[in-house]
Amino acid sequence: MSLVKLSIKGISYSQTQNGAYALILNEVDGERKLPIVIGAFEAQSIAIALEKEIKPPRPLTHDLFKNFADRFDIVVKQVIIHKLVDGVFYSSIICERDKIEEIIDARTSDAIALALRFNAPIFTYKNILDKAGIFLKSNPLDPNKDSQEIDDVLSNPETFRQGEESNQSGETYSKHSLQELNELLDQAVEHEDYEKAAKIRDEISKRES
Repeated sequence: MSLVKLSIKGISYSQTQNGAYALILNEVDGERKLPIVIGAFEAQSIAIALEKEIKPPRPLTHDLFKNFADRFDIVVKQVIIHKLVDGVFYSSIICERDKIEEIIDARTSDAIALALRFNAPIFTYKNILDKAGIFLKSNPLDPNKDSQEIDDVLSNPETFRQGEESNQSGETYSKHSLQELNELLDQAVEHEDYEKAAKIRDEISKRES
């Protein structure tokens, strides 16, 4: 079976299913997306790895694993999403130490969180992408159409919704000054509220672009 390389599009929160997150993977040489429902902790860990400018004051679990692996010269070479059963994706982490390769079973969310930290490529098999991949195309006449299509996908059983300016509690950051945003960002990182930190970082980046 042929392998298909994937890239990470991002993580989204579903407005229709409380507490549901979706990790969206892109087919590198195609247009299909592979949405995978993940837990809040794993979503936070992946978001931290994607958001290079946010550094947690203490290592998260996946950071600890990376530090441990570095100390003992273990390298994650690649991650393969190798099976899909009843809506659940199964993954393997391909590791190497002293030129000996080992395959370790892992939850897909954990495997991808580690792949990001090791700059390791992510693959799946073509038959899995054929079965679970979806096409999401933007409609310039109806910018809300994507979000509705994404929530429809999520509820069956996976969802994906584009990030919004406000956080889940409805708080917005558009009225804050740049100085206030930077102070809020420091506070969010200090309290390890990385979801909030990522939203504030997005607003700062939007102002500075």
